[in-house]
Amino acid sequence: MSELLLEVKDLVVNYGSIQAIKGINFSVNKGEIVSILGANGAGKTTTLRTISGLLKAKSGQILYNGTDLTKVPAHKIVRLGVAQSPEGRQVFGTLTVEENIRLGAFTKKHADKDTLEWIYELFPRLLERRKQLAGTLSGGEQQMLAISRALMAQPQLLLLDEPSLGIAPILVKMIFQAVKKISGHGVTVLLVEQNAKAALKLADRGYVLDVGHVNIEGNAKDLLNDPKVQEAYLGKKD
Repeated sequence: MSELLLEVKDLVVNYGSIQAIKGINFSVNKGEIVSILGANGAGKTTTLRTISGLLKAKSGQILYNGTDLTKVPAHKIVRLGVAQSPEGRQVFGTLTVEENIRLGAFTKKHADKDTLEWIYELFPRLLERRKQLAGTLSGGEQQMLAISRALMAQPQLLLLDEPSLGIAPILVKMIFQAVKKISGHGVTVLLVEQNAKAALKLADRGYVLDVGHVNIEGNAKDLLNDPKVQEAYLGKKD
């Protein structure tokens, strides 16, 4: 029996008078990679930002290890074991690579040396560039850095928002391979990704959001072969 880590129940999120999330339900089990797919404006990033406490829910619950995160401030959510790598990377360009990574441990008394070493094993490019200013890195390298900063918090649940966006295909492949290794290291991953095919090949399960609703859900392999998903996100099969 899989152990439930995250359960989102009847979640509603508003941007002013606009209802961005309209009562969605989904779950993530420990050790899984779960992907949230959907077109631009479907509510994918809003969902992640609400889980991490950057946005407040209008109603509903976000149960993480049994604790309702809707009442918990963002910095305490990190302490509970949830870390986010944000859309657009948002690295600190005037700090070095290693300074950026160490910022991820802001809720800890000390940055963990073993975690830092593991991050450099995952992303050898960052080890080579650790004294370089983050602003001088390529987009793909900055994405590796954003993921590394989140990992430095030693999360149980890693929220990844659009890790392939605007990145060269060869670096996308490296990042997705790293996500597989991160999962193998015991970190549960909730992935929002516009590259639906790559996301479903990596994930165990997936949910498709459509204008604030969960439209389709299921095993990742089943979603890859679902005609509706193929037509909307993958291109029709020959």
